[in-house]
Amino acid sequence: MKKIIVGIVIALAGVLVFRSCAEDKKEKSILEENSMLIQQQIENVSKLVVTEGHFAEVYNYKDSQELFGPLITADKKALVVVNAEVTVAYDLGKIDFELDETTKTLHITRIPEPEIKVHPDFEYYDVSADYLNQFTAADYNKIKKNVNASLLKKVNASNLKKNAQNRLISELHKFYVLTNAMGWTLVYEDEVVVDGFSPILD
Repeated sequence: MKKIIVGIVIALAGVLVFRSCAEDKKEKSILEENSMLIQQQIENVSKLVVTEGHFAEVYNYKDSQELFGPLITADKKALVVVNAEVTVAYDLGKIDFELDETTKTLHITRIPEPEIKVHPDFEYYDVSADYLNQFTAADYNKIKKNVNASLLKKVNASNLKKNAQNRLISELHKFYVLTNAMGWTLVYEDEVVVDGFSPILD
């Protein structure tokens, strides 16, 4: 009789251990699947989030060189009309993140800075130069440098970067929706995200 009872106890213990191991294995499998899904989602949105804008610039270039003192100069000048396409982009492939399966937490540790690129189209009008002060490659490079600097100031003063940030937020909000639906926690810069990225990035 004792042997039968001992056998039953051992059998029950074996069943409980088996079920416990099976449940642990299943839970671990679910965690791994969730981790892979989150990582895949981040990779899927790692495209550039781009906002485009168009700017125009009219630039007057003038250069004078003294030949024999201030009384005699050689001048050159140009009127330059520039139409530029400007893009503001975030390379989401450069997002740094960590997945903690133990606490079911997605840590986004760094979001890349926006990349601003200017693509100007130059049209030269009223170009004139004295014989002793001709246009050179250095003049055209100087014009391009000054125009690009002026365009960047216009971009920074416009709402282009803000529009790009809004599109970035809409992409990052997908991370919050995904983690929240799966019972995970989203953390950015050591702060738990509770209703999306807008309060953090604003």
